[in-house]
Amino acid sequence: MRTRGRSQVAVIAAASLTMAMLASCTPNEGSNGGPTTGGTQAITVWTADTLPDRVAKTEEIIAKFTAATGVQVDLVGVPEDQFNQVLTSSAAAGDLPDVIGSISLAQVRTLAANDLVDPAGNKAVIESLGASTFSERALELTRDGDQQLSVPDSSWQQLLYYRKDLFDKAGIAAPKTYDDIKAAAQKLDTPQLAGLAAANKPGEAFTQQTFEHIAQGNGCEMVNDQGDITFDSPECVGALEFYRDMLTQYSVPGAQDVDTVRASYFAGQAAMAIWSTFILDEMAGLRDNAKPTCPECVADPAFLAKNTGVVTGIQGPDGGQPAQFGEIVSWTVMKDSASDSAKKFVEYFMTDGYVDWLSIAPEGRLPVRAGTADNPTEYSDKWKTMPAGVDRKEPLGNFYSEDVLSILEQGPDDLKRWGITQGQGDLVGAALGELPIAKAVSDVTSGGVDPATAAKQAAESLRSIQGSLK
Repeated sequence: MRTRGRSQVAVIAAASLTMAMLASCTPNEGSNGGPTTGGTQAITVWTADTLPDRVAKTEEIIAKFTAATGVQVDLVGVPEDQFNQVLTSSAAAGDLPDVIGSISLAQVRTLAANDLVDPAGNKAVIESLGASTFSERALELTRDGDQQLSVPDSSWQQLLYYRKDLFDKAGIAAPKTYDDIKAAAQKLDTPQLAGLAAANKPGEAFTQQTFEHIAQGNGCEMVNDQGDITFDSPECVGALEFYRDMLTQYSVPGAQDVDTVRASYFAGQAAMAIWSTFILDEMAGLRDNAKPTCPECVADPAFLAKNTGVVTGIQGPDGGQPAQFGEIVSWTVMKDSASDSAKKFVEYFMTDGYVDWLSIAPEGRLPVRAGTADNPTEYSDKWKTMPAGVDRKEPLGNFYSEDVLSILEQGPDDLKRWGITQGQGDLVGAALGELPIAKAVSDVTSGGVDPATAAKQAAESLRSIQGSLK
């Protein structure tokens, strides 16, 4: 999940601000003959991160960039759920920005499919900064062949969280495989403690993201390199069977969603849970309306954070490699932009402005550029000390062990995404509108259909969605 509950509410609150920002942008403000300042062309930058406090902090970084370079920047917030609509209308009007930031992998592929990005400009930025300073996997996911579609700046990850104290007491190893997870759930599951809390509610992206996190490690893919839908493969059926067994035998009864999964783990009623890195500050007791409520948390609100381990990539039995769901968030230099100024802007946000940029939400902005050639861990080291939280702010390192933080830093190396490297970003985006995979998960965990039938039905829905895109 890219945002959590407070973010979704805030995006609605930010809509009026965003529309006012959009209204303030006159035609041809950016790449097509924008004004110049001191011989340097001004640029327009869109951001999909429209929470008011984040926009304000982004503007503070931009002010420093302008002071350093003389390049004037018009920042425009475009809510994620309005992105395609605004993009289409702006492209038709010939009024596209020079740079777009805080965009997902699917959005990057949508831009590329419509020939709107400047691969040479993005590649030039990465070469200037040093490709070796980036996560190799982040570069792979933002590249199409030799075309660099964007400049990755951060990631958030889906993780398997587990109670280290309970695992240690029971002599159980970290749950890294299907067999590990099942064995741990069998041993720890009681009427008072679920073995695993995970989403199965239909109609929610969180359910698909959670299942994708589990399924990819079993070799399950939504689509293959030739563009053929493969969700009805034995590997996907096997992943559905495993997920069904876990949620019907060792989990919380009924439909589970983003809120109930978190609530079960926070109450000390689940030995394992699947959620994103956005939960890290909440689990440390830094957000008042999402506090841990376990019995031990009364005396120590950070008890769960101190006693939680994390697993990134999970491996299944059917030939897959350890993999996890997550998101790579990017900047992209747009085609026909004020290229020099646009590249300067992105480079600044990945160098002098990078620490400030990550610090806006450290729990959801894990660096994919660990450091520089001269100081390879400069940014990752600073990330560990950045204050996170809402009602209170403290570094995550105050609550989580060095082992946990190191695992989080390495997370992008295991990150995979359905359809992205197969060039099917449009399909990924469209499928999130109808969510046939979330329905399949719900159907099998409620006992409505068997895994093979659910996989076949989802695959047929995906083929129909794919056909509508042609």
